[in-house]
Amino acid sequence: MNRALAPNYQGTQRISSMTKTNLSAWIKIILELGKVRISLPIALSALVGYTLKTGMLGDEVWSLLFGVFLMSCSSGAINHIQEYKTDALMPRTKNRPIPSGKISLKGAIGVAFAFFAYGSFILLFSFPPIVFLTSFLTLLSYNLIYTPLKKVTAFAVVPGSLVGALPPFIGWFAGGGQLFDVHILWVSLFFFIGQIPHFWLLLLMFGKEYTLAGYPSLNTVFNDNQIKRLSYTWILATVATAFIVALTVLQGSVTMFFLLVYTFYLLFSLTVGILVKKDIPIRASFLKLNFLYLLMMILLIVDSLY
Repeated sequence: MNRALAPNYQGTQRISSMTKTNLSAWIKIILELGKVRISLPIALSALVGYTLKTGMLGDEVWSLLFGVFLMSCSSGAINHIQEYKTDALMPRTKNRPIPSGKISLKGAIGVAFAFFAYGSFILLFSFPPIVFLTSFLTLLSYNLIYTPLKKVTAFAVVPGSLVGALPPFIGWFAGGGQLFDVHILWVSLFFFIGQIPHFWLLLLMFGKEYTLAGYPSLNTVFNDNQIKRLSYTWILATVATAFIVALTVLQGSVTMFFLLVYTFYLLFSLTVGILVKKDIPIRASFLKLNFLYLLMMILLIVDSLY
């Protein structure tokens, strides 16, 4: 290489490296604003409704997944905007993009709008209007019902659980389904009920931080043991609904077997903790419950396709 050109070449390499680093950082911020770890399961639960109705993966399925994912990302970004001041008060959330200064408030609004505009475009031009309307209702239930209610009552999670119940209907409607069908109603009820112990187990892990941020918390009404027993009661309701889904919605004996085995395991492990050890392991219970949601979605999709 010509020595005279070497410095320019090295400088170009450094600029290119910096550009890639900045791009990677921006992508990470945008994905964090969209709460991707929540948005992906929501898109998957929409796929559950679609395959439950159609029994196949049609050409439109990618439009459904991407559209629902973007709408959910928009809802997540709006939530970041709504709560950035209280996020700054909690150790668990103070490093989120807005309170940490990684992105400005105006920048976050722009990202939220872009998510919403693109997601809306895909759903409106690929499916009947009810698909977009149900997705939009899911966004409203999170950003205009659950999020404001969190500042008012410690029981906001109950109406807020619509966020988990509606996505399967998005896919169901995309596949041409009607509202009052016993199969989608049971599946939706499972995800509705399951949201409640999910949140209360989170509360047991981070309840003091919610209080620190000024949110009303069950920790100020009940002690930890009482919250654990409440969570256990709602887990029992979730398990009961899972049994009903296994026996009335699933058609294959293999998928039914796997769901029943894991549900019995979850029930047994938590009941032993309550009755014998007089306690339930919070984080382990949280992970086991989340795995039940994931397993339910996978088995419903597989069962519908095969």
